[in-house]
Amino acid sequence: MYRTIINEAIAEQIIDKSRFIAHAKPAETKEEADAYIASIRLKHKDATHNVPAMVIGDKFQVQWASDDGEPQGTSGAPIVQMLVKENITNAAIVVTRYFGGVKLGTGGLVRAYTSSAKLGLTAAGICRVQNMTLLGIKLEYTYLSKIRNIASSENFEIAEMLYADNVSLKLLTEPENADRIKRLISDISSGSAVMISEENELVKVAENH
Repeated sequence: MYRTIINEAIAEQIIDKSRFIAHAKPAETKEEADAYIASIRLKHKDATHNVPAMVIGDKFQVQWASDDGEPQGTSGAPIVQMLVKENITNAAIVVTRYFGGVKLGTGGLVRAYTSSAKLGLTAAGICRVQNMTLLGIKLEYTYLSKIRNIASSENFEIAEMLYADNVSLKLLTEPENADRIKRLISDISSGSAVMISEENELVKVAENH
């Protein structure tokens, strides 16, 4: 399991008269991240600094950043370190700085860039990406309301419903719950429910922030 961001977002703060604008976007590949970083640099080409950072891959295989003229190790690298520490990947970030005339010092820069990046991540929305089981089931309409009523208490979600002669459901649950859910559906339907499919897939699950 890892975490990533859901949407593209912008967040801004002023620190000692310098304006910091964090841009964050989901990116599945280095090429996507590179294109996004290039677009922000172009948009803010008049800025004092555009500090980019990216972490890509389910095992954090790609980790890259630049200080873009800030003192070495004070901006890009701390953002990457923060992403890895927070278990966040498949994300591209650019923190734009318009210098306000007050020097922040080494520690001040690290705090300013990482806190700005965190604001950007929060604005983009953080979610978990985890392995889930999708159960395909066909059953009579009679049992549908009962299944809907127990979904939250039994830790599964109805991801899809198709109506025909019978109703076809796709139930999303954690892999360790799958067998229990199958038994439950069988009990509710007195054994008449038909299991159509069972597959595992990576699913984004929103976090509450």
